[in-house]
Amino acid sequence: MTDRDAAVPSHADETAAGASPLWALIATMAMQMLATMAAFSMPAIAPAVARDTGVDGALVGYFIATIYGVGIVSAIVSPSLIRRYGAVRVSQAVMLSVLAMLAIVAIGGLAAFALGAVLLGLTYGATAPASTHLLVPRAKAANLNLLLSIRQVGVPLGGVLAALILPPIVVVAGWRPALLLQLPPSLLLLLLLELPRRRWDADREPRHPFSLQNALRPLRLLGESAELRRLSLVGFTYSGIQLCFIGFMTVHLTKAAGLDLIQAGLALAVYQGAGVISRPVWGWIADRFVAARWLLVLHGFGMAAAAIASARFDPAWPGVAIMLVAAVAGATASGFTGIAYAEYARLGGSRRTEATGLGASAMFSGVMLLPAGFSLLVGLSQDYGLAYGVMAALACVSATVLALPAAAAQQ
Repeated sequence: MTDRDAAVPSHADETAAGASPLWALIATMAMQMLATMAAFSMPAIAPAVARDTGVDGALVGYFIATIYGVGIVSAIVSPSLIRRYGAVRVSQAVMLSVLAMLAIVAIGGLAAFALGAVLLGLTYGATAPASTHLLVPRAKAANLNLLLSIRQVGVPLGGVLAALILPPIVVVAGWRPALLLQLPPSLLLLLLLELPRRRWDADREPRHPFSLQNALRPLRLLGESAELRRLSLVGFTYSGIQLCFIGFMTVHLTKAAGLDLIQAGLALAVYQGAGVISRPVWGWIADRFVAARWLLVLHGFGMAAAAIASARFDPAWPGVAIMLVAAVAGATASGFTGIAYAEYARLGGSRRTEATGLGASAMFSGVMLLPAGFSLLVGLSQDYGLAYGVMAALACVSATVLALPAAAAQQ
């Protein structure tokens, strides 16, 4: 990628110039929220599903892993599809996958669960590239970090809605209705996206060939840009650490700090809440005071400090201190994604959709691999200290690499 590539405006820029980003922001945030809620439905209702179907509830982890694993591929491939069919049409495909996944999983059985996870994963990786393609041309450069950070609130919001709304529905009506009740809002969004489709997809190129070479263009950015390589290392590491905190916080607090399940759940809620609240705050700061790159560096050292503190939890720790550590972990390990995607868009220039696809694939890879490594370390050492120490080291290394001058990073 050359400087000239980054400076040349795309047809999308010309088409969307002067357009308000509000409706595109609402649409893309809703898409991400509904898709994430669908993805995290199974963990929220796993006990009821296990009782009714006889499928081991522990297999829920494989359900999420399948969505993200297939999502790595869809993140890479989607920019080429967006170029050919348009970001709105691809967003509609995301909602179609959500509908198919919910309907098929509601049938019940291991095969239905596996098929549903694959179907959602086939488009789940397209959410960020499609959103970037729609939002960036409509955003003022001075507000880009804030805009994409607000969009990213849809991810934790979808997870929170799944956790809050679905279990009560399961108690009243069962797990199948809990899934099927998500169909109407998903279908409504799919239909509403048709209203602005011609206008928002005016930049599509119907004759753009969909080939393996074009589909893999996001990966070629790794070889062309040292800055994107460093950012992808950060995206991989930080997103993996984010899931390590989410996946192991409650069990660690109950074992190491002696908290009961309600107290540990409150700590996790503090973590999630800090991630939601901090995303637009970081975006606002990045637009006005500190460049996103340097904020991401600070995030790495912040989550490393939270990991080191977590490794030292014991029953003597006061509850307020534990909640403070959870808040710092959430604000950094969960709060970084919006400014990271904005940085991918900035560095990608005219190829920002491809760069965002690269970023999504890097983050999904971290989600897939690092929690598994964390679990392995805990199993081998029978102690969380080593796992949290490795997590802190990875965060520090990634932050340091990102902080290096471009010339030093290429050596």
